[in-house]
Amino acid sequence: MAETFAYSFRATEQTARSCISAVMEWLRGIDLPAERAGDVQIALTEAVNNIVEHAYADTLGGEISIQCDLSPKILKIRIVDTGPPLPDDELPAGLPADISGPLETLPEGGFGWHLIRELTSRLHYERQLDRNLLSLFFEMPAKPIG
Repeated sequence: MAETFAYSFRATEQTARSCISAVMEWLRGIDLPAERAGDVQIALTEAVNNIVEHAYADTLGGEISIQCDLSPKILKIRIVDTGPPLPDDELPAGLPADISGPLETLPEGGFGWHLIRELTSRLHYERQLDRNLLSLFFEMPAKPIG
């Protein structure tokens, strides 16, 4: 049995937090294990914040839509926005940031896509009709028998 949750909002920092909270509340309501829910929250937060901060940086609150589809084995979260396409129509490589130097030289950003790639089972991005469609896939743990 599949379950679905959808949410649309204006892309601001405040509404992004509210949306992520709503998604997490839905996930708690369907008894998603806490460890997996944490992975989902981190990856979703990074992806949504990237849209708010980069795709809509020069726009007052563009629209973001999120749809979650849960099947017994996979949680798919599809995020749609109308910001500019990703460079070269591809997801960033998500290489880990170099943290080998002194504290004052550590990069401020560069960790998001690495985290998203580490926490998801699979990612998919495409540009379709002036919209960015990003799908995050999370494998679901098998439910214990008994």
